[in-house]
Amino acid sequence: MLSKQKIKIVSSLKHKKFRDELRLFVAEGGKNVVYLSRKFSCEMLFATQNWLKNNHISAKETFEVKNADELKPVSFLTTPQEVVAVFQIPVPLLFQPQGEISCKQNEISPFGRNDLSLALDCVQNTGNLGTIIRIADWFGISNIFCSHDTADVYNPKVVQAAMGALANVNLHYVDLQQFIKKAKESEIQIFGTFLDGKNIYQQKLPKSGIIVLGNEGNGISAEIANLITEKLFIPNFSAKNQTSESLNVAVAAAIVCSEFRR
Repeated sequence: MLSKQKIKIVSSLKHKKFRDELRLFVAEGGKNVVYLSRKFSCEMLFATQNWLKNNHISAKETFEVKNADELKPVSFLTTPQEVVAVFQIPVPLLFQPQGEISCKQNEISPFGRNDLSLALDCVQNTGNLGTIIRIADWFGISNIFCSHDTADVYNPKVVQAAMGALANVNLHYVDLQQFIKKAKESEIQIFGTFLDGKNIYQQKLPKSGIIVLGNEGNGISAEIANLITEKLFIPNFSAKNQTSESLNVAVAAAIVCSEFRR
């Protein structure tokens, strides 16, 4: 039987306020929990006897239940899986005490100079953010820089959509305009997709740089757009006159990342 106190703690982590306060987040599902345990410290593990017998994860506290139904009080899913884990949120990477990223030359150069990085300008849909993290992992992109109004990476819906990719991808919340400005000053190429951009399939793309992805409804903001050095366009191949107005941001991310890696 799960205690009311533990249920209260886990339930509170649905809200960013308590995730920030307790420095904890929730992950569910076997593969998700196993992958994340490689990077994050597990505070509490709630699982069925069968799952615990077949998986060995180090946790400060482990709670065994008879079946998945008994996990409903600590699960955010309609149908709970066999395991729910509460992990520690690590200290943000590259952040100064006041919470802003330090953009010194020696700190920014690894992110975009020698490899690809993503930058998210107000991506607010949790499913999109989780999918983009998964896409970044698939294409070997280790760092994503997010504007402060981008969805919280530790939101349970983001964690679920990322499917363990958070174990390999670091997210940094920054003053995105300032960060990209500093990257540009360091002669790092900044890419973004626009309707007036160059056909991405006809460009010789470099192995490094920062790819900016914009908001679901409004695209890349004017402030960030002014800093883009290379505007790209994903062409429409439909023969019909009236087609979809635009691509989903996660779909666009997959196409762009694929082209850069190809």
